[in-house]
Amino acid sequence: MEADVTFWLAFGAGVLSFLSPCTLPIFPAYLSYITGMSVKDIQDKQNPQIRKKVLLHSVFFLIGVASIFLSLGFGASLAGQWMQGVLTGDSGVFLQRIAGVFIIVMGLFVAGWINFSWLMREKRFSVKPKKALGYTGSIFTGVGFAAGWTPCIGPIFGSILVLAASNPTQGMVYSVFYVLGFAVPFLIFSFFVGSARTVVRYSQIFMKVGGGMMVVMGVLLYTGQLTKISNMLLRMVQDTWFSNLGTIIVGGIF
Repeated sequence: MEADVTFWLAFGAGVLSFLSPCTLPIFPAYLSYITGMSVKDIQDKQNPQIRKKVLLHSVFFLIGVASIFLSLGFGASLAGQWMQGVLTGDSGVFLQRIAGVFIIVMGLFVAGWINFSWLMREKRFSVKPKKALGYTGSIFTGVGFAAGWTPCIGPIFGSILVLAASNPTQGMVYSVFYVLGFAVPFLIFSFFVGSARTVVRYSQIFMKVGGGMMVVMGVLLYTGQLTKISNMLLRMVQDTWFSNLGTIIVGGIF
């Protein structure tokens, strides 16, 4: 069950990465880049044909993004396996505590309570094509976006990579959940791109709340309390499930 909790933590980290001030405000510009359409046309001319075009390019863009994130997740898992082989004693607890400290620090950074200027370096596309890149071009644009390591995504996904290294057997699953967390809102906003203008104004609030949650999860991970909470949640789910199942069976009989 602990793994289940951290899976959803990874999913939430992906959602937070998309909602960050470094991604959401430029989201329409990326759609414009990969589709070859102006931002105004994408936002104002939401007919079925345009929506289909935007969604398809978004899917291929996300394939490129996923290829980088999953590769890094795989590398982090291998690094974690190597470290567990080199370290003596209870290496799992040691790596777990390192991951906890890292997530706490990154949570403070994401929330804006501390600042590291070297994490603010980024690379973005500044050239707008006159026509759509094609689906292959959208994949490479996604690769470039993920490799550009924008300042808000770096600390958040870095926390997932450290988490993957601390638990190598589940490292790839963490990465998959992170990618899903990033992809789901990306596709939703691709379909309702006009709504991005409304949500952007709240992106700083999302970051503060998300950063605070990262700090809490980091503390729980460091102290080992996450396991206790996970077991408690598991018992609650099991008790509720069996109770409901018993009610259904009894009701069906009588």
